Amino acid sequence: MSESYRALTSDFYVNLKLQVKMDLPRSRETVLDLFERLRRQYPTMSQFRRYKDELALESAQNGAEAHRWVAVRSNSIRAGSVNTQTVGEAYTYHKQVLEAAPFYLNVSPIDIEYVELLYGFDIMAGGNHDAIVYEALYAGSPLAGLGEHEGLSLVDCQPMIGFTLPDEKGELQVHFEVKTHPSGTAKRDGEASAQPISIYLTLRRFGSIHDIHELGGILDDLARHGEELLEARVLPKLVIPIRQAAGLNG
Repeated sequence: MSESYRALTSDFYVNLKLQVKMDLPRSRETVLDLFERLRRQYPTMSQFRRYKDELALESAQNGAEAHRWVAVRSNSIRAGSVNTQTVGEAYTYHKQVLEAAPFYLNVSPIDIEYVELLYGFDIMAGGNHDAIVYEALYAGSPLAGLGEHEGLSLVDCQPMIGFTLPDEKGELQVHFEVKTHPSGTAKRDGEASAQPISIYLTLRRFGSIHDIHELGGILDDLARHGEELLEARVLPKLVIPIRQAAGLNG
């Protein structure tokens, strides 16, 4: 499945976020032990980085292999898998993060605020990104009438819409979002660097759990909902129309 998504985009990625209510331990030994556990499973994840608000371990980005990363912040554990051969590989990695991180970081079931699964599509496009999104998603709709006035120039078109899905295991929220970027920044040779239009599907399950081992099942459930929404909503309603408006093949 990831291969078919990559055929439509420059990058396809699946990100995980485990949000907790209390501050996570940030001691040297605790975080490094977690990172070392993941590095043993994924040897390419060998680059340790320290940012302002997080500690991260990631693999090199060389374009030939899947890129994986994990990051620990004060109240969250995040992980990402970019351009894997199959989406199942991304799920396997995220399950291993959910298995290891609570053990090393002492996460309690009642401490969990939500589990989040994000699918991201980056579409490289030239021109005015906001105009592309406007043409793809608003043309012919009542909202298009907002711009029908002489002298108006479009400066921002980044739609986001969210829903709550019925679910017996807790509150499940789903958000669809499109993010635009400047069409390019000038490099030294005078040419502009390409920037992507990003499309996100985010699923977020709220509520505490009874056992930390339930996290794997929650991920499976989010993935099931996510794949259904990708095929029925994200691809036909967002990805394909934006590609066509950008002048790319459907």
